[in-house]
Amino acid sequence: MKPEDGYAVCAIGLGTYVVSGEKSHRFCPKFPTLVNNSSKDQFRNSQVEFFAVDLANKNIDLLKGEEAGLIRLDVEDAERHGNLNHCASVYDSENDIISPGIDKYGPRIIDFANILKYNYIPLAETINSVLDIVKEALGSPVEIEFAIDLNKDKNRKATFNLLQIKPLIGNINDYNINMDEVNEEAIILYTENGMGNGQIEDITDVIYVDKNTFDKSKTKEIALEIENLNSKMIGIKQNYILIGPGRWGTRDPWIGIPVNWTQISNAKIIVETSLEDFPLDASAGSHFFHNVTSMNVGYLSIQHHSSKCMINWDIFAEQKLIDKGKYIRHIRFKKPLTIKMDGKKRISLVLWNK
Repeated sequence: MKPEDGYAVCAIGLGTYVVSGEKSHRFCPKFPTLVNNSSKDQFRNSQVEFFAVDLANKNIDLLKGEEAGLIRLDVEDAERHGNLNHCASVYDSENDIISPGIDKYGPRIIDFANILKYNYIPLAETINSVLDIVKEALGSPVEIEFAIDLNKDKNRKATFNLLQIKPLIGNINDYNINMDEVNEEAIILYTENGMGNGQIEDITDVIYVDKNTFDKSKTKEIALEIENLNSKMIGIKQNYILIGPGRWGTRDPWIGIPVNWTQISNAKIIVETSLEDFPLDASAGSHFFHNVTSMNVGYLSIQHHSSKCMINWDIFAEQKLIDKGKYIRHIRFKKPLTIKMDGKKRISLVLWNK
């Protein structure tokens, strides 16, 4: 599987759940049966709730925003209404296996197995066809949003609704990292799980969540601290590298920092990390996907226990402290950092220029 193959993110219910970065099922349309996670990880990261239209609410207050008129329900409600038949499997914790369908007793996993593995409807094939057609028409890769109605018509066909098309215009020239030409002693951050392409040489500032004071029950407070610093960076027209644990932009404050794009809009590189007691289910920027791709913002994932990733926290701690909150540190390097991102290899690194 190559980065240019792309991926799809699906969930039952309304698309608000996906766009907001909640736990959803991710797959590559070209390889829909390929699963990268263990059975236990699939269970842990499976969708547990969904959004629906609240038909009982007759007094909708539109001033409450895009979720006015919506209701958040458990997946058990979807099963009770008969909407999980082709969308879920059952997890057997004793044997650590997943059985397609919901005819067995046990916790449900929203993995769309009957669709992706057994082709109840040709979803992956349809996505690939639509992407190819639109890419040829627009002359660039695209992001699409779609909705599926599994209720089949008189011709025994489900309905694929194309909701939105966004062109993804990145760097024209592919950037290649030759590790033989890189001074390894200068590397202060490295990952083989990055999005972005090109070289950046004008960033001196890093805003990061201090892992020594991080409290996973205070992620909403952390988001407000970041928003405050981001506003200051906008004021001085300065981009920065943003580093923090878990998923950026998630609505679940227990798996990451629940920021929206405006709160981190001046970040040119966004890094999500894991901690010893705070695992990372890498999001690949799905919460800010269009912003990340259209603005060529680097989005990097660091697993602290992986040999393919590293952050030299000691170097960060030695730099000039510009600002400090209860959970956040803003530092500045004397010289601009060199940031290299190889989109095809997914290798990204940050070099310290002493």
